[in-house]
Amino acid sequence: MFSAQGEDWVGRIDALTFHDGPFVDGRIVLGHGDPLTLTAPRDGRALPVIAAASPGDVDAAVRSARRAFDEGEFSRLAPRERGRVLRDVAEAVHARADELALLIALEMGKPIREALETEMRAVVNCFRWYGEAADKLIDESPVTGDDSLALVTREPAGVVAAVVPWNFPLTMTAWKVAPALAAGNSVVVKPAEHTSHSALLLAEIAAHAGLPAGVFNVVPGHGAVAGRALGEHPDVDVLTFTGSPEIGRRFLGYSAASNGKRVWLELGGKTASLVLPDADLDKAVRATADGCFYNQGQMCTSSSRLLVPRARRDEALEIAAAVAADSEPADPLDPATGMGAIVSDRQLERIAGFVRRAPDDGARVVAGSAARREVIPGGSYFAPAVIAADPSHEVAREEIFGPVLSVIAYDDLDDALRIANGTEYGLAAALWSDDLKAVHRVSRRLRAGVVWVNCFEEGDMTIPFGGVKGSGYGRDKSLHAIDKFTDLKTTWIDLS
Repeated sequence: MFSAQGEDWVGRIDALTFHDGPFVDGRIVLGHGDPLTLTAPRDGRALPVIAAASPGDVDAAVRSARRAFDEGEFSRLAPRERGRVLRDVAEAVHARADELALLIALEMGKPIREALETEMRAVVNCFRWYGEAADKLIDESPVTGDDSLALVTREPAGVVAAVVPWNFPLTMTAWKVAPALAAGNSVVVKPAEHTSHSALLLAEIAAHAGLPAGVFNVVPGHGAVAGRALGEHPDVDVLTFTGSPEIGRRFLGYSAASNGKRVWLELGGKTASLVLPDADLDKAVRATADGCFYNQGQMCTSSSRLLVPRARRDEALEIAAAVAADSEPADPLDPATGMGAIVSDRQLERIAGFVRRAPDDGARVVAGSAARREVIPGGSYFAPAVIAADPSHEVAREEIFGPVLSVIAYDDLDDALRIANGTEYGLAAALWSDDLKAVHRVSRRLRAGVVWVNCFEEGDMTIPFGGVKGSGYGRDKSLHAIDKFTDLKTTWIDLS
């Protein structure tokens, strides 16, 4: 399983399952919002229209989630039984991973190999992991004395809303839904507009695997309508969001204007990959460029800033340009493709704009250009770009969300750290060195939630993922993620 090789993926499109409305209370319903008209970035073909969720549809989903939570068919299950249901969901998703991966590849242009072998593997592993963790959560009984008993219990928050992005649509959904369900909550997911079909199918699969009606709802719709309705809903207890800083901060406002719900934010990044003088430059540059171009550069952790000693910048630029030349976009449904399509024409134009403006800002485009690539007529394709930049240049400051690598020279370690920490973001960083003392000192000074040393984008479900500064403060993955979706209750019993 999880192999894209040997399949006629184009021939399988006609057999796909597409849903045309929200998934509420265990079934597909008619949405009453403005329809979502979607196109496949691979070739511009129209995808089936979705009747989007209106504020009334969102309210119905939240009421369904609340009813399911209060009735307790899932929320009051023994933790081991909740874990069994989550493991059953994992197996059901595994069984239909090909179908889900093909939907992802069609919706956002991800290469089918990555959609299946990376994303779907991650989704299945996530549900399995939290299924195994559900009965491993320990309450507390502090020592208080002979005449009293104190209990500190971890209890589900209630109704959790999750607003997720399109770049890793089902991975991000699983990272939020699985720990929320493991704790006993009900959830309402608002997927990104581009990737709503895959989210709807995931919810249906989970229901068939044993999740009771109302425990997992999906409300596809426009962010300003369905997303805002979730943010302002007075019966949502917790909201978790991954996306842009601008939209994330709006959810804080929605919370303040409604019931003061907890809002957990992961808001993107501008990852610095810092190469110290003793490091293997070729290895570091190639891994950084690959990390920047992966998923068409559409990653919040994309290693879009490469920091190298000034004397070695020309060498680093040459290596990065060679990686870019080997990373041409191709048909996402070809299992051999490593770089697929950009999610939309609008996003492609945004990326191209950064490259187009770079020379006016004083930067130098070393590889690539602002021109779109004609891979398949009607598709949205863009080749990687490598730019010699200074820290003040736009391409070195702003999150581009595309395959654009800025190569920046530094003079000494203090200068390198000033540059690395010199953006509003603090999600991730990479550090390259064989000097253990330097690694320890420098990693402590990098202001990032995740620091990779001599590698990039490594980890597993046991470690938390999230940032600091403008990248937000929410944590996905690991047991720490469950903390977001639970309340601590103190019970003091007088035994005197």
